[in-house]
Amino acid sequence: MALRQTRESRRISGSQSKSAVTVVNQQREMFDYAVYGLFLRSEIALSLPRYSHGGVAEVELRAGSSAMFMEAISKANLHRRSQWYQYAHLPDRSSYVRWSGLGEFLVSRDGRSIAFACAPETAMESFQVYLLGQALAFALVKSGLEPLHATAIAVGGEAIVVLGGSGFGKSSLAACFLTAGHALLTDDLLLLRPTASGLEAYPGPPRIKLFPSVARLFLGSAASGVAMNAHTGKLVMPLDQHQAFPRPLPLRAIYALAPPHEPRRTRRIEIQPLPRREAFMALVRSTFNYVIVDADRLARQVTETARIVESVCVKKVSYPLGLDLLPSVRDAILADVDGSRRVPRPGL
Repeated sequence: MALRQTRESRRISGSQSKSAVTVVNQQREMFDYAVYGLFLRSEIALSLPRYSHGGVAEVELRAGSSAMFMEAISKANLHRRSQWYQYAHLPDRSSYVRWSGLGEFLVSRDGRSIAFACAPETAMESFQVYLLGQALAFALVKSGLEPLHATAIAVGGEAIVVLGGSGFGKSSLAACFLTAGHALLTDDLLLLRPTASGLEAYPGPPRIKLFPSVARLFLGSAASGVAMNAHTGKLVMPLDQHQAFPRPLPLRAIYALAPPHEPRRTRRIEIQPLPRREAFMALVRSTFNYVIVDADRLARQVTETARIVESVCVKKVSYPLGLDLLPSVRDAILADVDGSRRVPRPGL
């Protein structure tokens, strides 16, 4: 798959003052992109590699009018997940999603198209986090795919996956891997697909979301970051070419991080294989989309989760809290990965 970065996407990723609305108004052509193994055809330029080959699914991104969104939700029952996040399942089985002050999205019933509208003065970097994360996750599920809430790092030509809820430290640990010369495969959303030799992990956007203190500690600076939204101190940090891995990689191992405030959190770094039932539940808890719960989706989720558990070992990582300990956690995981390469993968 031939990948190349466009001048438009490089310009947008480097511009912190350009709003998403301005970018939409200036574009007149469609752009073809690759992300998560998908083929995206977009009305706006995005900070993604470009390609012209098909993927595991195709999604078209187009700007929608205020009138279109108002009509779509005029009779909908809006559900509020937080003070600023709302969604609705519409009668035609499409889905509406909105983050107040950032943007709104309408995802078609088959997941093949997303209409979007961005709030005034929304930074393009911030808007892309929600377009290429939460909104695109709706399209993935509607396309019959199961995204995970996970971060993946490229280590020795294989993907190392880190599971954990928001605030567990997935991105911070990934940034620590970057300081050791490893590249990020994806931050926050992961798509795994079966191949003849096992599961493959697909790359996400070349960026990472970090708090300023973490960015300064592991990346040397937080100056290039843009606020993810008005409700968090996290920054969206674009990555250099050598920091982001652009191709799918075979999955080597999955590590589930212990909750930050686990009652019996260990005083030393521990990595323990999870029994299959616990591994299954750890993966179910790491689904990226909790709001599509029809019978077909739930049945597919069980099947796909069981496939992952049969194909790769899932291990729990426990360690004392503290950014200064993350290099030791990284080294412990690398040592565990090295040891696992001497053992055949389960199910293969």
